[in-house]
Amino acid sequence: MQALDLPPFDAKIRQTSANIFEIWDELRRKYVVLTPEEWVRQHVVQYLMQHLGYPRGLLSLERGHRYNQRQKRTDLVALGPDGRPLLLVECKRPTVAITPAVAQQAATYNQTLRAPLLLLTNGLVHYCWRVDFERGLNERLAEIPTYAAALGPPAPGDLGG
Repeated sequence: MQALDLPPFDAKIRQTSANIFEIWDELRRKYVVLTPEEWVRQHVVQYLMQHLGYPRGLLSLERGHRYNQRQKRTDLVALGPDGRPLLLVECKRPTVAITPAVAQQAATYNQTLRAPLLLLTNGLVHYCWRVDFERGLNERLAEIPTYAAALGPPAPGDLGG
């Protein structure tokens, strides 16, 4: 577990006439209801783009996929240049602990998407893994890889390295 310490960003927030707060979602290009989970998701999106070099055009929010005949939605997926999932992100509100059950939910989603990187965060702490589907192994990473590092070959000591 590592404190994520997401840096602040210039969030555009508005209040509707019905007293509902909304935040501008740069990826969906519209205002969305500002829930605690959405606050975490928007911070992670900005962190990935501004600090780790993930291209905006290759980030997909609430992407639908099927798992065991059921329609599921992922919080955030970063794609590689080939359009395949590279990083699956599961966001929880800050009051939700990242437990083994949360990790299992994300791993289950990832059985379909097969992203080689998995990130779980509640905005306060995060866990990031490199997933080796062929060998059935997960390696916990000390930090979220930059986009360039995520695309490159595993570093010595990483799975497959």
